Amino acid sequence: MEIGYVMAGSGGETDALLARTARTLAARGARLAGAVQTNTTRPGASKCDMDIRILPEGAVIRISQNLGAGARGCRLDMAALEQAVGLVASALAAGADLLILNKFGKHEAAGRGFRPVIAEAVARGIPVLTGLNALNRPAFLTFTGGAGCRLGATEEALLAWTSRVERSAGRCQSNLGCVDAVG
Repeated sequence: MEIGYVMAGSGGETDALLARTARTLAARGARLAGAVQTNTTRPGASKCDMDIRILPEGAVIRISQNLGAGARGCRLDMAALEQAVGLVASALAAGADLLILNKFGKHEAAGRGFRPVIAEAVARGIPVLTGLNALNRPAFLTFTGGAGCRLGATEEALLAWTSRVERSAGRCQSNLGCVDAVG
């Protein structure tokens, strides 16, 4: 099982890093499945709009809802997220060398969102690269059985890891390139 994750900080750093990495890998001819996120600030709004682009060159889906200035509820549009999950699952089924997902978030931690797609990729021997925050790390490590590999928060580190897992064709590489090996 090859699952790499990155924790690049706040403010959309992880999203931007994964999107850059996906562009580079696609330009090199990698067959990608997944979704990368872009956050766009709106003038006069305290919260950004969240869009995800389905890989390899698919649709852009707005996954956030504008609930108004005083709203305190979750602004994730679950119907849009599930639409994205379905599109990513279809892309994965069509064939991929790598699954890239913007994050293993609270919905994945609870067993929803992209979690079934991650499980399918692992079952098929397809490496997974995702973003992660400290809040969801315990659930991620439980889900992966501690097999996750924390990668350096640079495009070079992510590209080096993808090259290693591609060469290994699913064989364990003894956590080479991991910032902190778990499991």
